[in-house]
Amino acid sequence: MSTYMISLMTYRDLRHEQAPAAAGSPTPKDGLPLELPRLINSVILPGFVGTTAPPWLVGALDNGLAGVVYFSHNIEADAPGQVASLSAAIRAANPDAVIGVDEEGGNVTRLQSRDGSGIPGAAVLGALNEVKTTEAAGRAIGRLCRDAGINLTIAPVADVNTNPRNPVIGVRAFGADTALVSAHTAAAVTGIQSLRVAACAKHFPGHGDTIADSHMDVARVELSMEEMRQHHLPPFRAAVEAGVAAMMSAHIIIPELGEAPATLNPAASALLREMGFAGVLITDALDMAAVRATVGPGEGAVLALLAGNDLLCVGNPLNAYTTGRDDESCYTEVYDALFAAVVSGRLSVEILRRAGARVQALARWSAGEISQNADDAVTWVSVAARACRTDSLGAKPVLAGAGSVTLIDARTGHNMAAGPTGNFLATALGGYGVTVIGSDALTESQLHAAQSEGAVLVLVDSLSSPEQLASLAKILAAAPQAICINAGLAPDTPASFAAIHCHGFSRVTARAVVSLLER
Repeated sequence: MSTYMISLMTYRDLRHEQAPAAAGSPTPKDGLPLELPRLINSVILPGFVGTTAPPWLVGALDNGLAGVVYFSHNIEADAPGQVASLSAAIRAANPDAVIGVDEEGGNVTRLQSRDGSGIPGAAVLGALNEVKTTEAAGRAIGRLCRDAGINLTIAPVADVNTNPRNPVIGVRAFGADTALVSAHTAAAVTGIQSLRVAACAKHFPGHGDTIADSHMDVARVELSMEEMRQHHLPPFRAAVEAGVAAMMSAHIIIPELGEAPATLNPAASALLREMGFAGVLITDALDMAAVRATVGPGEGAVLALLAGNDLLCVGNPLNAYTTGRDDESCYTEVYDALFAAVVSGRLSVEILRRAGARVQALARWSAGEISQNADDAVTWVSVAARACRTDSLGAKPVLAGAGSVTLIDARTGHNMAAGPTGNFLATALGGYGVTVIGSDALTESQLHAAQSEGAVLVLVDSLSSPEQLASLAKILAAAPQAICINAGLAPDTPASFAAIHCHGFSRVTARAVVSLLER
């Protein structure tokens, strides 16, 4: 039986039969508060499986659980109102619940994951560089969340993507220029929070110069703190000045701050508080490898609170690396570790009180009146089309509203933050006779035939990937009129082949690409 269940059943007895403090640990105060289970719950933000709240979750919410994070598997795309009903059920158990979601627009969406986001992502907005448009996109995300009963969107990405080989940020960032990213981060925060949905700028102190994905490995930023202050911290300061309600800490190591990931490093949170941030500091998911494969989610939770975090994002219980675990056990692992740390005297009750109070203040702020309720009259496909860059496309329309299209998907893998997605470009080409095929499945003669029968499009998402570049070169050699649709970062210089650089892969960018091909 987990400590969580014991603590609910026999907590009065446990108060008087405390475990001895571990060697070298502070001695616990005489007696622990009766509300300790609620205090522990008040800093935990788990995921769960299903489209309705399972009994264990309802019980934990009733006992003070901070809230939940929604993932794609919690959403029924064909059931309008399902998410709002789920949110209402969660708030029936805990009126102050924080309900969070990764809703960035563009590549990363949960509420629109099946069909793709209808709101442009950060790289699209950064390429267009219209701050008011970014603010409107923030409002659109805020409206999407509020209509679903969600009061926390874990966005915007405030990272400055200075490393083009970054495997996890890329088009999720507004760009590689610090001033541009700062301006658009502040605009996105303002837009989102105008709907009383808390924005959460991420990933502090900056994940933009890594070459490892902290979902799968420990990521390091080999920069000095002076370089971080010059290039990577300003967007987070801009978010603070815009009144951002929450920040997310990153599982990245900055050697000058020490060898602990920022999430577990008191120096990192102190740096953030020195900027004047008084809101909720949320951990990145504790099931990511940088924590899971080192200290583990339970110990990571304890260290994160000791480091100055307020809210513990447990993670997605359906991730491949949680195989063999159920959603409740992912939650109780964190709860049990916190309970043991308090009983031993290692984690003070005051830390829980302070963190829980910040979380509750966010939830109550989100329940306030909305100052602006009108939606912006923005056609997002047009916005995404204006942001696209075309290289050597020619004056004639590539598509004429009918005919055959061969779409060759040369992408390799998927971004862990976005997760697997459908082929939104194939869907956007639905009015054509579309053949979708992998890059390894076509022979030279088939490529010749495809080009003679209609348009050939090659979908890539990284022009710095040797594998994707090799596939593209092979296709262009046999079908020189093929057009590259680059859903990744646009190169600094124009490509030598026909290309549309659309700065991301979503429903709205796919429709924008088709509109450009038809002009």
